[in-house]
Amino acid sequence: MNTMLVFSTVYTLALLFVSTKAEPNSKSCIEVRAAYSSKGFNVNDVPNKGVHGAPLKVCPQGYSCCTLEMEEKLSQQSHSDLKAPISQLNSNLQSTFKQRHSQFDQFFRELLDNAEHSLNDMFVRTYGLMYVHNAELFKHFFQELKRYYVSGSGAVNLDSMLSNFWEDLLERMFRLVNVQYEFSDAYMECVSRHTEQLKPFGDVPRKLRLQLTRAFVAARTFTRGLALMPEVVNKVSTVSASPSCVRAAMKMLYCPYCKGQVALKPCQNYCLNVMRGCLANQADLDTEWNNFLDAMLSLAERLEGPFNFESVMDPIDVKISEAIMNMQENSMQVSQKVFQGCGQPKPGNGFRSHRSVKESGFTGRFRPYSPDARPTTAAGTSLDRLTTDVKKRLKHAKKFWSTLPETVCAGERITSRDDCWNGTAKSRYESVVMGNGLANQVSNPDVEVDITKPDVVIRSQIAVLKEMTSWLKAAHSGNDISIDQGEDDEDGSGGQESGSGCDSPSCEADRDIYFSIPPTPINPRVVKVVHQETTGGDRMAHGSMALALCGLTLALLAPHWR
Repeated sequence: MNTMLVFSTVYTLALLFVSTKAEPNSKSCIEVRAAYSSKGFNVNDVPNKGVHGAPLKVCPQGYSCCTLEMEEKLSQQSHSDLKAPISQLNSNLQSTFKQRHSQFDQFFRELLDNAEHSLNDMFVRTYGLMYVHNAELFKHFFQELKRYYVSGSGAVNLDSMLSNFWEDLLERMFRLVNVQYEFSDAYMECVSRHTEQLKPFGDVPRKLRLQLTRAFVAARTFTRGLALMPEVVNKVSTVSASPSCVRAAMKMLYCPYCKGQVALKPCQNYCLNVMRGCLANQADLDTEWNNFLDAMLSLAERLEGPFNFESVMDPIDVKISEAIMNMQENSMQVSQKVFQGCGQPKPGNGFRSHRSVKESGFTGRFRPYSPDARPTTAAGTSLDRLTTDVKKRLKHAKKFWSTLPETVCAGERITSRDDCWNGTAKSRYESVVMGNGLANQVSNPDVEVDITKPDVVIRSQIAVLKEMTSWLKAAHSGNDISIDQGEDDEDGSGGQESGSGCDSPSCEADRDIYFSIPPTPINPRVVKVVHQETTGGDRMAHGSMALALCGLTLALLAPHWR
């Protein structure tokens, strides 16, 4: 009898011990109450002691510190907790490239403004009213460049604009070097039609067209690419977590609460499977995202090299001056060819016979451009500094979407030890970790993912990135593809500027686009005017030509005179 009593007592104690080991915190939910309250929920929702058989929908059955109402609230919290680190990463990425876009855009716009102001200030100071009377030509030139930078070929056909600029400049100069004649509008149209054949400005227009086209296409396309990145991230951020993802997040983050183990963290591989299932669609962005970033990096190399916007715009006044000097030096030959092709013009009436150099106020000598002579002030930086910085950021952004699960499942959120929460208990996580992307989630043990229904927003952004990559690659070759919707060429050329091509890597070493600036100062030719009686049409024409050349030197923005 005593033996039976002892055996019974030992058996009962043993059962109590086993039960206590199985549910160590079933008797008290004090820690859960504190943790639940810290999330902003009503502490009275939490029972003082564990409840057996609570009708939970997500967490394991058994003794639990959770009620169904608590589980629903914690499920909502898990949605916020899941979104928070991803939103922070997305926000950081958006902020980074919004800032870089602003820096590049401001820099390019200020370079354009500085170039215009530099040319205008120098010629107003040097030539006074003689320049002012012709300044609208150059003002329009810069206005069109700015419009092209902002709106591309849909607003300005760069080839046509440059052709019109040189034709207009030729007309004004041709009249000045032939002031002894009168020219009708029809006659000047004939002159303009032969601008390409006459080459009055030497090779400068061709070189400048190549430089401007390549530099502007590269600058505006690269800037648009920087603007696109925050847009893509923002739209992807609007994609909501699926119900199965929220359920999996609840199970991973808060079911330990219901077991009374608030300090228990998820196993790392368990977290990876949950996050790869939840972010499966986002991971599918990675291929086109990386292709886009590679194209951006390649175009950044172009901006640092042969398509350098800064090196084109900074000395553009020197290049235009060189063109005008070419016209000045070849004006007699150009005029003779025009007279042969368009006919002999009629002599003008009331031609002034002389103008002295002293009257014109001409002083100084031409100084060739030196990069050190005009420090960069645009946006307080330089293109080299901007591109060096942005390339680092672009490289860092590669594989952003496919590495999101690893980024989230790191640090204090998880534990790499075996004594972790595996979804059902404190133990090792045994399941195989799934790969990235929607197709790899068919057997995800922790998240139900419908691989037959790709997210529409994600797929649209994949298409946007693919299209932008094609624009970047075209810009890398010096070609302009219309970027903004509805930006179509008026001439029906399909949104691509003609004649700007650089279709192989060889253009990187194409020195033809660079201007050869004379290493030593050049004394522009000034024709001495001899005041004497002249007879005969030829002598009168020769004297008038000499006077006109002198006037041209002063009136029309010839080279820099410092």
